[in-house]
Amino acid sequence: MLVLLTRWLVITVAILLASTIVPGIRVASLTTAIIAAAILGIINTFLRPVLLILTLPLTILTLGVFAFVLNALMLLLVAYFVPGFEVNGFFSAFLGALIISIVSWIANRFIQTPKGKHNRQKPDYIDLERGDDGKWR
Repeated sequence: MLVLLTRWLVITVAILLASTIVPGIRVASLTTAIIAAAILGIINTFLRPVLLILTLPLTILTLGVFAFVLNALMLLLVAYFVPGFEVNGFFSAFLGALIISIVSWIANRFIQTPKGKHNRQKPDYIDLERGDDGKWR
């Protein structure tokens, strides 16, 4: 639960940072940024994977650039639903989505998931032992 709240806070800060850097993005208040981050998280959880699968050939053809276009469209969708959060045009949405993606990627590198949940790394080698019958296990 703490990881979820931390990531929500990171997206909120990323939205506020994008609104200060990109002139076409305006956030009315901190509450608006928190609500926009929550809706962006919900849209990215449920709608974005479906759109990524549907547009996979185009994403492969453009070497992944179209994924940023989808992020910009998700940001425009959030701006449509949240009053007080305005994105003026696709270019502003594209730059804002790029900033939000970079900030959340950097911050999520430092957020640790609870042990035993998602941090299981497989070893780079297989440790074999020879049994009594001569077979390797």
